[in-house]
Amino acid sequence: MRVGITILPELPWTEAAPLWRRAEEYGFDHAWTYDHLVWGGLQDSPWFGALPTLTAAATVTSTIRLGTFVSSPNYRHPYTFLRDLLAVDDISGGRFICGLGTGGDLDSRILGEDRPLKERVDRFHEFVELLDRLFREDRVDHDGDHFTTVGARTLPGAVQRPRLPFLVAANGPRSLRLAARLGQGWVTYGRGGDTLEQWWSGVGELGRLLDEAEATADREEPLDRYLSLDGSPQFSLESIGVFEDMVGRAAELGFTDVVTHWPRATEPYAGSVAVLEEVAGRLDDLRSPS
Repeated sequence: MRVGITILPELPWTEAAPLWRRAEEYGFDHAWTYDHLVWGGLQDSPWFGALPTLTAAATVTSTIRLGTFVSSPNYRHPYTFLRDLLAVDDISGGRFICGLGTGGDLDSRILGEDRPLKERVDRFHEFVELLDRLFREDRVDHDGDHFTTVGARTLPGAVQRPRLPFLVAANGPRSLRLAARLGQGWVTYGRGGDTLEQWWSGVGELGRLLDEAEATADREEPLDRYLSLDGSPQFSLESIGVFEDMVGRAAELGFTDVVTHWPRATEPYAGSVAVLEEVAGRLDDLRSPS
């Protein structure tokens, strides 16, 4: 079991940089940030761009993997996104993981777009497929329903060959099949549930659906499976006991990775840094439970 942490891009860099350094010093396997224009959970709060934040994080760390949790096509074109990804992958020395998801509709509505869910899912699938092609080919011509490229040059390519890993967020059968076909990892925050047990039941059902998707995909290796623990009704860093229990249950369901959030002073993710430090001190045990 690998353990990661998400740091929201809400703080000025002078305050955020120490958190990214500490995430590596604590021994977390990967560190993430949200990629939105505005996040629905903190619509009135300060917010900074994800890829500049991760580029800066790459300069103050040296080993921890870094990624978006997650990026969507709500305000991105796959070709311009590719250029940013090539830069951050290079600056990080090949430590970048590209989290990709359909996304909500807040970012696109801010830009004057109002798309039904099916259209957003269609656009997401085209986005991922074209992004995959751009990493693997040079001079790419594409004329799709949502995106166009004409002779798109893609040099120099990623540090990680043939491309950096895709971590595909998926909760529905169609996107689960996309994850199984093009992803190196799958991530979920669960599927609703008013209680913790209902949430875990939904997580288990999603895992079974992914099993079916993987069985029909032509894969050389199984997908890594990431669980965003704080999609549940209970904050995972409420206590060390809560965190250990959640990690154990995730492992029983076949997850290879879990992700928590850096505790904040207020909701969402209100908690104590002391609990985070206690978890950090137990990471080796959590990775290899007895």
